[in-house]
Amino acid sequence: MNLRSHAGLGLLAAAIASAALASPAAADAPVVVPLQGLDPVLPMDAPTVASGVPTPIPGAPTGFHEGVGALPDLTLPRIPLESTLSETDIAAPLPEVLRGSEPGTAEVTSPRSDMKAVTPGATVGTLLHAPNGNGLGLPGVGVPEVGVLTPALNGALDPQLGLAP
Repeated sequence: MNLRSHAGLGLLAAAIASAALASPAAADAPVVVPLQGLDPVLPMDAPTVASGVPTPIPGAPTGFHEGVGALPDLTLPRIPLESTLSETDIAAPLPEVLRGSEPGTAEVTSPRSDMKAVTPGATVGTLLHAPNGNGLGLPGVGVPEVGVLTPALNGALDPQLGLAP
């Protein structure tokens, strides 16, 4: 890899990092990743990438259960997150196949979509059990039951691939 390739990859990494650090207020505004600096490195025009930065909005923890004992059954609650994925458009010029023909463009688009997620959680059963008759009225100690609540992601993506003249 020569110095120009390193410079092009560094420019690409800086552009992606700057797009990721966009402010939440600009989440609905499109973010255009500046890839024009790759023109000297690539054998064709640089692709264009326009998207938005999703801002996850956390909700209130869910899934608290009333335990039989002094402690609730749920130790680590699940936290819902909601976000909107902005419309994304990636276009890359195609090389000229036949002399004198117009080169086309390959384009991938994805419309705006709502996404909902839930973080994982954990449950730990209670250590203390109801007192029995031969324990002098003291509660019994047992082995807790441990469980993991799985994360979830709901949403619909509808990407489309096309060729344009």
